[in-house]
Amino acid sequence: MAAAASALGFSWHKPPARWWRLVDEIASYESELQPLDDRALRKRSLSLKFRAKSGETLGRLLPEAFALVREAASRTIQLRHFDVQMLGGIALFHGRIAEMDTGEGKTLTATLPMYLHALVGKGAHLATVNDYLAARDAREMGPIYDLLGLTVGVIQTPDRQDQRRRAYACDITYGTAKEFGFDFLRDRLLLRRMGRTFDDFLGDGSSHRWDESGEQPVQRAAHFTLVDEADSILIDEARTPLIIGSLGEKAVAQVVATYQWAAEQASKFVENDDYDYDHDTRKVELTPQGRQTMRSLPTPDLLRGVGLIDLYEYTERAVKVYRDFHLDRQYVVRDGEIVIVDEFTGRLAEGRKWRDGIHQAIEAKEGVTVTVPTGQAARITVQDLFLRYRYLAGMTGTALTAAREFRKIYHTRVVRVPTNRPVKRQRQATRVFGTSQRKWAAVVEEVAQLHAVGRPVLIGTRSIDKSEVLSQLLTAAGIEHSVLNANEIAKEADIVALAGQHGKVTVATNMAGRGTDIKLGPGVVELGGLYVIGTEMHDAARIDRQLFGRCGRQGDPGAYRQYLGLDDEIIRNGLGPKVAEKMERWGADGDHADGSLDRHVTRFRRAQRKVERKHLRDRKMLLYHEKERKKMQREMGQDPFLDTAE
Repeated sequence: MAAAASALGFSWHKPPARWWRLVDEIASYESELQPLDDRALRKRSLSLKFRAKSGETLGRLLPEAFALVREAASRTIQLRHFDVQMLGGIALFHGRIAEMDTGEGKTLTATLPMYLHALVGKGAHLATVNDYLAARDAREMGPIYDLLGLTVGVIQTPDRQDQRRRAYACDITYGTAKEFGFDFLRDRLLLRRMGRTFDDFLGDGSSHRWDESGEQPVQRAAHFTLVDEADSILIDEARTPLIIGSLGEKAVAQVVATYQWAAEQASKFVENDDYDYDHDTRKVELTPQGRQTMRSLPTPDLLRGVGLIDLYEYTERAVKVYRDFHLDRQYVVRDGEIVIVDEFTGRLAEGRKWRDGIHQAIEAKEGVTVTVPTGQAARITVQDLFLRYRYLAGMTGTALTAAREFRKIYHTRVVRVPTNRPVKRQRQATRVFGTSQRKWAAVVEEVAQLHAVGRPVLIGTRSIDKSEVLSQLLTAAGIEHSVLNANEIAKEADIVALAGQHGKVTVATNMAGRGTDIKLGPGVVELGGLYVIGTEMHDAARIDRQLFGRCGRQGDPGAYRQYLGLDDEIIRNGLGPKVAEKMERWGADGDHADGSLDRHVTRFRRAQRKVERKHLRDRKMLLYHEKERKKMQREMGQDPFLDTAE
């Protein structure tokens, strides 16, 4: 794999030999620590904390600290860190992005650098992808820290400010990147209202004048953060900044009415006649005829004060939403609110909103309350959020293909951590079909064959609606199965955990590749282990790797197969509508046997690479504009994270 990575031009870094020597040094403490009782072990930990606060370098404390964590884990949760997990912990301590295969125990590995960095008393944060995983990891790993005398807090979306302040005051804090970011922005807004700077707070954070103020910032200085699923958070989510919006109160009613009016008219506009559509940028622009069409439409009195140019923009936005954003694919409606479905994880992205009015246009389209932000504004990109930390590290199962971007943007390198046992995962030949209909039929046929012998199957789909289409086909074929998508988030862990049991069939969006371990049930090893089926290529090859990595954990046997159809989304997204339409026509020709379509696999890979490059350009463009915006605000003596509008 290293050679392949080098050939592709990736930044490849094996763990250096000195790290392996550290692993041996850590092991040498085991005979010394095992005879100690819990009280003596905690006393040993508190002694390390004193040495860290006295200025002794954490690098010197690492062997004993990691040995303490290993011993505490063995006693409290009956899990002993493998040597490769120690190696992963060393990589994380040194600020690397550790690539560790699915099932290799990243959650347990994280306890090592979290404990060591927490010893200095400045706080250590672990950022993960959702509230459930943050709470689960804090709960499951909490006994380790507790035995060693450290406090653990967790941030959840519904938490009040006082709850958040207590959680951030702990030695170790688990939460989502989104909550860490929004708490930072809310603190900036609070400090501006109080006429203070962030440096004021850091200098006098414990003084009585803050206590008497009634309101206080919740966070401390950004010291160390470990990002779980680092590629998802630091790369995939980096195209969308976190924003607390701003709009004057007087314009709210008019803005809401304009969104609603535009949503009602969107279906009346015809591509190429009324508007041009750029398939690369997905931009909608009204033609002269389209502008004439819009001007001829009746408008309510409330819209009389809206400028014509603004109406054009609202209309273009509504048309874009009408054609590109679909219920149960990019979003769901839950409790009267639009909730984004993250395109890379398949999970609900609680609290996130599309920018530039897209979210409000979707709300108008679906007939729910249009949420127009009011008050002061603040924004921060994912890059800015995590580069605030003095020490940054990350871990994921798929970092290699993004190694160059990690190095350039976050100044951190990727280290591939070896597996504890040899990988036995087998790749089956890709199967290509002329149409989605024939592809789905073939998927169901193979699932039926595997299910008949009791082998568990995990099937990945790109979107909620496709997972439900496949579910209907499996039901029609009499195959009992479970469905895991963003509509079943509360059941996610239970559904995924059972996916490796005898005879189990699980249909999942790409969220199945994250967060919860799949263990094989009795008798499954003899059947060849878990069988994973991918039904489409995703926009990033890393997502496909995550899905296929669900089988073959910890030396277990497993196999995977990719299914493709010539009318799959990736072709249109990557190669454009003309190529997509040509391939769809060719695939629909019944004279061609599906088995003869394998030569098209290279087109799929080319399409995927083009989409990946487009997303990279989007992230670079966001970085460029944010850099210019911050530079301008600093030159004007303004806070670069806050909007000057009141």
